[in-house]
Amino acid sequence: MQRYLVLENGSIYEGEAFGAPKSIIGELVFNTGMSGYQESITDLSYHGQILTFTYPLIGNYGINRDDFESFKPAASAIVTHEIARRSSNWRANMSLAEWAEKMDLPGITGVDTRALTKELRSYGVMKAALVDEVTDEVLANLKTVVLSTEQVKEVTTKSTYVNPTEGVSIAMIDFGLKNSILRSLARRGVNVEVFPADVDAQTILDTNPDGVLLSNGPGDPESVEKAVATIRTLQEQLPLMGICLGHQLFAMANGAKTYKLKFGHRGFNHAVRNLKTGRIDFTSQNHGYAVDPASIAGTDLEITHEEINDHTVEGVRLKKHAAFSVQFHPDAAPGPHDAEYLFDEFLEMIANEKEHTENA
Repeated sequence: MQRYLVLENGSIYEGEAFGAPKSIIGELVFNTGMSGYQESITDLSYHGQILTFTYPLIGNYGINRDDFESFKPAASAIVTHEIARRSSNWRANMSLAEWAEKMDLPGITGVDTRALTKELRSYGVMKAALVDEVTDEVLANLKTVVLSTEQVKEVTTKSTYVNPTEGVSIAMIDFGLKNSILRSLARRGVNVEVFPADVDAQTILDTNPDGVLLSNGPGDPESVEKAVATIRTLQEQLPLMGICLGHQLFAMANGAKTYKLKFGHRGFNHAVRNLKTGRIDFTSQNHGYAVDPASIAGTDLEITHEEINDHTVEGVRLKKHAAFSVQFHPDAAPGPHDAEYLFDEFLEMIANEKEHTENA
C-alpha cells in the first residue's frame, strides 16, 4: 500500500506503508545512528516527532524485550529507506514491522532518506504529515496546525516511584527519562527515587537525598519554566547533575539562555571535547535545542565540554556549587559508552560533599 510523507515546505516523498494504518502530523527529524533503532524509537526525547533513519537498512535484528527505553513508542511515526523483510538475532521476539503494527506506530519505507536528510539539513527540521493520500486538506493542515508544546507534561511520571538499592540515594526529576539512566545508576548500587517534572524543591528535600539528577526529555526547555526555580533551590543544597534537557534547564536556572538548532544532534557519533583535560569522547545525543554560549558570560557557569564539529555547548558546571550538566547521554543506549564515567564523577562529588559536611 502506498503512503506519502508530505513536508511543510511542499516536498512529497512516496513510499510503502507498514505498521499502523493511520495518518500523523509531527516534527520531522533525522537520526544518523547505524543501529539502536529500538532504543531510539522508545526514547521519550523523540515524543511526538516523525523519526527518519539515515542508515539505509532498519530492522535487521528485530525487536527484543531488553532494549526498550520506555514502555511504548515515543516517536509518532518512523521513516526508512528499507525495512528488513526478515529479522535475525537470538534475542529477537518479533520484527520491527510486526511490533510497529502491534504498538499502533505508523511507518513508511522505500523513501530516499539521503535526499530527505539533505533537505532537512538545508531547510531545517519542519512539520510533516504521514498520509495515505495527498489532498489539499493535508497541505492546508500542515500550514495551520500547531504542534503541542506540552511534551514533558505528556511523558513525565504521574507519581513518585523508587528504583531501590542500599547505596547512595539520588532524587531524579523525570522530564522524559530513559530506562538506561536507571540501569546505569543501578549498576553502581544507587538508590533512585523518581519525581514528576513539576515537583517542588521542598518535596525533594523532605526525602533527604544525597544528590539530584535532572533527566533528559523532549521539547523546548522554555516550556518547562517551573523547573527552573526548583533547580535553583536544589543546587544550593545538594550535588546536582543534569543530562540533555536537564542540562538546558540547569543552564537556564543559572542565567543562561537556549536556542533551537537548525536540525539538532540526533545520533551516536558526536565527538565532544572536555575543555579541561582535552579528552575527546564519542557520544550519544538526541536534542533539538542547545545552550547559547554567549549567554554564559556574567553567570556563575563555566563551559566544560563542546561539540567538535559545530562548537555547541556540551557541558557546564557551577563555579561555587557541586553541580554540573552535559548535553549528551552518558548512559548511551544506544551508542558508545565513552562518557559513562561521568556517573562515577557525580557519585564521587556526592561522597566529597558528604565528607565535607561531616567534617564541618
